[in-house]
Amino acid sequence: MGSSSSNEAGLRRPTSLRAQNPEVYYSDDAIVTADDATIAELKRIAAGNPRLRSRLCTHPDPASSLHEMLIVHHREAYVRPHKHFGKPESFHVIEGTAQVVIFEDDGRIRDVLEMAPYGQGKRCYYRMPEKVFHSILITSEWLVFHETTAGPFDPSRTAFPDWAPDGGDAAEVHDYVTRIGALAVEHLARR
Repeated sequence: MGSSSSNEAGLRRPTSLRAQNPEVYYSDDAIVTADDATIAELKRIAAGNPRLRSRLCTHPDPASSLHEMLIVHHREAYVRPHKHFGKPESFHVIEGTAQVVIFEDDGRIRDVLEMAPYGQGKRCYYRMPEKVFHSILITSEWLVFHETTAGPFDPSRTAFPDWAPDGGDAAEVHDYVTRIGALAVEHLARR
């Protein structure tokens, strides 16, 4: 992810990355750093992936007890509504804008968080408790965020509802995202 170079603090940005899969990368550096070139490379990777997303895991491996990630999603990326068990998550926007939609267990919208980087008058951070269905509607070309959650990685700790598409049918996803986007706008207008 870029050439070896030092930043102002004398730390090296990640250069020895290994791919977990086409979307997920790890660094073997003892001190993991990121800069503009790192984010640009993550965007390049995301643009080339079918799901239009990528991430740099700054924790050493999937078994780590604390997971910290720089995540990049394109506007067209579908974030299927989901909830976690035994692992809250925090979310800090670095670049771009989004609406984080929080759902009741039956799929009704409970709340919508307008997210943007600090200084834009919107929320730039949240901490989501476990067992809350949520999704992201991206409202800029790219969304770059820092996410932290508990490890180790275990897919059984994430649940997906039957009221949202699984992502396999593009037309179904488009219809769902369009409908939820309109409902999110209505929800915000009622505030």
